[in-house]
Amino acid sequence: MVDDDTWAGLADQFVDEAYASVKGRVRTYVMHQQLLENLPAPPGPVLDVGGGAGNQSFPLAQAGYEVTLLDPSAAMLDKAQQRLQRLPPEAQRRVTLMQADGENADTAVNGRRFAAVLCHGVLGYLEQPEPLVDQLCRCAASGGVVSIMTGNAKTLAVRPALERRWDDALAAFDARTEVGVLGVSARADTVEELSELMRSRGVEPQRWYGVWLFVDWLEFSGVALDPSDAKQLAATAEVELEASRRDPYRQLSRVFHLVGRKVPG
Repeated sequence: MVDDDTWAGLADQFVDEAYASVKGRVRTYVMHQQLLENLPAPPGPVLDVGGGAGNQSFPLAQAGYEVTLLDPSAAMLDKAQQRLQRLPPEAQRRVTLMQADGENADTAVNGRRFAAVLCHGVLGYLEQPEPLVDQLCRCAASGGVVSIMTGNAKTLAVRPALERRWDDALAAFDARTEVGVLGVSARADTVEELSELMRSRGVEPQRWYGVWLFVDWLEFSGVALDPSDAKQLAATAEVELEASRRDPYRQLSRVFHLVGRKVPG
């Protein structure tokens, strides 16, 4: 996993720039809608593992869910605390921040079980996904939701091709890692492999979505998107949401979102 010192240098760029961009806002909106389609009704407890500054789970707190955000980085948790202060008081009371590594999540939450366990944009920073997936599935209550978003190994050639790095694109067809937009090396997964990891840990995959299709490829091809254009932003988000649910579009997304449910018993 990317260590705390690395995130200390990336926290501002990640929270204040990446999430404030059109791409970041679209991701937050699309993922939020996908989560609402699958989560039980509030106020069910939600654990956000590697939740960073709360960009994805704080909207759930505002929607009435009880959120525990767990992250190993003090720098990211500082950002989360700053953002938390901007929420309405009733939403603030529904959020707990904890500093801990996701691979020790069960111990960190003292064996508590959650109606939903989220892990978005974390798995790719680990050399092996199994230990973290094991923790995510373990922390879910019987019948609870496990939500994982990670890089799509089947589309790694698209970004270098759009950036006209043809040698890199050719090599990427058989690659599993890339240097992401934050300059950090990341590993990608497939829906099939991650589904099997879930299934072997008592979580049955229910549905998967694409995340970031048109907006991502536009950016990498050099098109500037204006986050202050609210009408354009809303239209972009709706198209991305529709594409995220349909084949073949979702298969072409740069990342995917897999949702499973803990088998009772």
